[in-house]
Amino acid sequence: MPEGAAPSPPLPRQVKLFGWVSLLNDFASEMIYPLLPAFVTGVLGGGPQALGALDGAAEFAAAFVKLGAGRLADRVPLRGPMIVLGYFIAVVVRPVIAVTGAAWQVIGLRVVDRLGKGLRTPPRDALIADVTPAEMRGRAFGLQRGMDHAGAVLGPILAWSLLASGSANVRAVIGWSIVPGVVVLVLAAWAVRDGAAKGGSGRQQAASASGPMPPSAAVSRPLPPPLLAISAFYLLRMPDTLIILHSQQLGVPVAIVPLLWAAVHVVRSSSSFVGGAASDRLGPGQTMWVGWLVYAMLAVGMARAGTAAAAWGLFLALGLVSGLTESPERALVARLAGTHQGSGFGAYHGITGFAALVGGVALGGVFQRYGAATAFFASAAGGLALVLAWPIVARGLRPEVRG
Repeated sequence: MPEGAAPSPPLPRQVKLFGWVSLLNDFASEMIYPLLPAFVTGVLGGGPQALGALDGAAEFAAAFVKLGAGRLADRVPLRGPMIVLGYFIAVVVRPVIAVTGAAWQVIGLRVVDRLGKGLRTPPRDALIADVTPAEMRGRAFGLQRGMDHAGAVLGPILAWSLLASGSANVRAVIGWSIVPGVVVLVLAAWAVRDGAAKGGSGRQQAASASGPMPPSAAVSRPLPPPLLAISAFYLLRMPDTLIILHSQQLGVPVAIVPLLWAAVHVVRSSSSFVGGAASDRLGPGQTMWVGWLVYAMLAVGMARAGTAAAAWGLFLALGLVSGLTESPERALVARLAGTHQGSGFGAYHGITGFAALVGGVALGGVFQRYGAATAFFASAAGGLALVLAWPIVARGLRPEVRG
């Protein structure tokens, strides 16, 4: 810090509380998620088609609900109840997976779990944007994303240790996810208790931001070009499941995948704090652009990789992309949304969710028919095209706030 410079003000208490909520919720969720393939195929006798239906139906449900939840979240008094209800659904539903007896039951419960995510995410992000000064939003979303990924480190490690030690089976591990879930509910209720009262200053700042995203943006009006560019990145980005599959093809043992998954989230968590700070200092557009460029280069690396060691290194490096894009995306959406933070974040989460689903299916088809190298090269080419197009897309933005 330069001599005589004032120290950065602390983030609002609610932002910190939502950081802990995200950590503990992902802790509970990631205790379960890496186990679902083995549970569905090994315990319940399902096949690859059931796993495809599991992920596809869950993400479609979440994306669909986020669009409507965002519109409702423009009504500030509804935000708190929507957030708490969304976490409540997840906390109640996840442990029930432990007593299921058929693959279709797991699919149904996973869909309900994702409905809860769709309900809570836009109002949570809108509340964070409202209570945080504009020049600190990168840091605020960096904290939330960083702690979210930190939970995704701890959950798989605990699940792996319980299973490896023989102290619990798959069903028991899934059932124990209710413990951190209860703490999530308590913290979420605390975080939203006075959210409406403290959101006024943030809404006044949002009202002065340029290029507001109308509440009906996702339905009846053209989307802002920056949001279209962000959605394009989710469309062309390789899904984690295909990166894991390619890593296994290159020699990473299946038994080690949970540890690799945890290690990736260590990189995502730590780089999220860096990405959030860079967003406030350099601007969200510039920070996202760097993340897209890094992704394009690493996707080329994955296409050319030939060893398990290369797969490990590149997969871990891809964790940087999340840190450099997720927080700036949210900071930019908060600027674009103006006084309609709820519908702005609803459009962002809903449309990027649909884009990720469509892109994942398309890249999966290329992967299956033409091989991993072709799929990764296609994804890298899309990333490079987005990098080249961004300066044109960003022309309409006012100079971004710098800390």
